[in-house]
Amino acid sequence: MKDFIVGRLKSLKFAIKGCYLLITTEHSVMLQTSLFSMIVILGFYFDISKQDWINQTLAMALVLGIEGLNTAVEKLADFVHPDHHERIGFIKDIAAGAVTFAALACMTIISLIYLPYFL
Repeated sequence: MKDFIVGRLKSLKFAIKGCYLLITTEHSVMLQTSLFSMIVILGFYFDISKQDWINQTLAMALVLGIEGLNTAVEKLADFVHPDHHERIGFIKDIAAGAVTFAALACMTIISLIYLPYFL
């Protein structure tokens, strides 16, 4: 049991390090966390409902999670094949497309939550 707990704590340490690296080295994540911080402030300002907080949090987590996976795919692809390669470009484009789907869903959810307050 002790080994299990120690293993989970080490995994948590690596996960927190990964979050830190994403936030401090990836410009898209820096921008997204800045925007999401403003959205959180809006949530407090407009006193949104519990369900809106849940929806907003899940949408933001989806974007950041997929952005992290996209970054990992890009870094791995660049490591495996540093020069431009058509297949690597195709793979990276698909990963970026996944982020786009998540971002569009997030923008839709955020719009549904906040547009009524502005209209």
